[in-house]
Amino acid sequence: MQSGSPPSDDEDARILPFRHRRSDELGGGLAGRDEPVDGLDRYEHDEDGDDYRHRMLVNVAAFLLVGGLIGAGLWIANTMAEMRKNQDCALQGRRNCTPMEVTRERR
Repeated sequence: MQSGSPPSDDEDARILPFRHRRSDELGGGLAGRDEPVDGLDRYEHDEDGDDYRHRMLVNVAAFLLVGGLIGAGLWIANTMAEMRKNQDCALQGRRNCTPMEVTRERR
């Protein structure tokens, strides 16, 4: 290789031989086992055992819970925005920052 010239691809190329290993050579293979994991029977469900009514009731309860959380979040955000607006108004020295409801039922 000459100094100042870029190295050619042939001089920098390296070939690493990889050999395929069988599962017996790995030491922890599945050679003598029928199933990969023991005890999967307890997770299997019978198709007739599906309780559709219970599942739908749980879905409705979850939907109502999520809806309530969203409603509560919106209410808190609205309350915080209103309080910030009133606080900014009061800190600027203005009067009548908080709206007052007046009823017309005076006799």
